[in-house]
Amino acid sequence: MSKTKTVYFCAGWFNEKQNRAYKAAMKAIEDNPTVDVENSYVPLDHQYKGLSVAEHPELLKDREWATATYNGDRIGIQTSDLVLAVYLPSAEDVGMGVELGMARTLGKYNLVVIPDEEWGKPLNLMTFGAADNFIKMSELADFNFNQLGFGFYDGAVY
Repeated sequence: MSKTKTVYFCAGWFNEKQNRAYKAAMKAIEDNPTVDVENSYVPLDHQYKGLSVAEHPELLKDREWATATYNGDRIGIQTSDLVLAVYLPSAEDVGMGVELGMARTLGKYNLVVIPDEEWGKPLNLMTFGAADNFIKMSELADFNFNQLGFGFYDGAVY
């Protein structure tokens, strides 16, 4: 299999649980032969002027940084083949809902990846509705991004 798809890597990084899932998903797509990670869009790697809010929390009050970072992410969604969202039902990232909705409006394929230990927990109705398919984190490294299809989630919504 060749690396043919670029992804917009949508994942929270605001708490330890999200960070663990972020790292696990990043490792899985780096190991996946059907993902072109090098040309994919990872928002944390594209913050305005290369400035990181983790190192410069004052940027969260800077309108220029916030506007430019948001617009960079918007363009990342537009120019990627699909959106890969790392979703934790127990530690939801509200910004992810905007990203998934934007991608849906643009006709992008939305794949929602849920850590195995979170699988089956109720998830937000809007995330459920915006997704084309749901997979467990343990399936991500072997998921064929060249053969996308529809799939349901095995859990309730709220």
